[in-house]
Amino acid sequence: MEGLIYFAAMTLRPWIRVVLRSLAGLLLVLALGAGGVWWYFHPSYERTNGIVYGHRGDQELALDVLRPARANGRGVLVLVSGGWKSKSPGSFGAGLTAPFLRRGYTVFPVYHVSQPQATVMEIIEDMHRAVRFVRYHAAEYGVDPEHLGVTGGSAGGHLSLMLATRGGPGPAEAADPVDRASSAVQAVAIFFPVTDLLNLGSSRENLGDGGPPKSFRRAFGPQSTNLEVWRVIGRESSPIYFVTSNLPPVLIHHGDADTLTPLEQSEWFAAKAAEVGRPVKLVVHHKGQHGWFSMVLDLRQFVRWFDQHLRDAG
Repeated sequence: MEGLIYFAAMTLRPWIRVVLRSLAGLLLVLALGAGGVWWYFHPSYERTNGIVYGHRGDQELALDVLRPARANGRGVLVLVSGGWKSKSPGSFGAGLTAPFLRRGYTVFPVYHVSQPQATVMEIIEDMHRAVRFVRYHAAEYGVDPEHLGVTGGSAGGHLSLMLATRGGPGPAEAADPVDRASSAVQAVAIFFPVTDLLNLGSSRENLGDGGPPKSFRRAFGPQSTNLEVWRVIGRESSPIYFVTSNLPPVLIHHGDADTLTPLEQSEWFAAKAAEVGRPVKLVVHHKGQHGWFSMVLDLRQFVRWFDQHLRDAG
């Protein structure tokens, strides 16, 4: 019996060594992979938080500036907005902007006063102010004022398209020189925007009464339930009604299972842009809802879009 046990132990010992070596190799690969992921999402950059770009009533409007170690002279504004609610300066993580920073883009996370303290219409005005501010101070940030892109998701995507369709020079008689600068952007890359507030289509926000989205009525001010007033507000706040031949290149990623802002919203916008011969690339994510796990990987496609369309902008 002792001989059998000894023989079995001697026979198993090489297999144990093989298994242990395999496990050690696997752990090493996993460690290197985790280290590589950590490295990628922690690029070298300088950050300045809370630069005031304007005011909404007695509240300051602020943005951050993230400058990569090797800047390419182009800038991307990130509109930090979901449900037209924003965050505090400094709260937008550099990890989400890592693909942009690694390609040399100077990134500007832009914050606003959240609804209902500010209406969506006021928030749109403040996004124009943010672009004008960045453009006016472009030399200080080391970016070309004619090479600015904009990105965001959901409400941030909607606001991005409002800039894309309605951005332009400010009034020449404005006392503040920032307000005279242009709010136009040269390229857009966004996630699942609402584009037509007067036609909510199959959205779960559509009550079928022709009014604003049911969960966001306060966001459009106290008169939004007056349908006559709403028809004006809804149109003025919908980028689809302002598509012209000056529309910059637009990339939209949208899920076909989104019930908040259904895919049709982006399809309608792309069709409208096609009527005037402007490029809108729509990437449809199968079974994608209002957000999906791999969105962070899609940001690399956003970067390639900006590489292509900001290189020769201006």
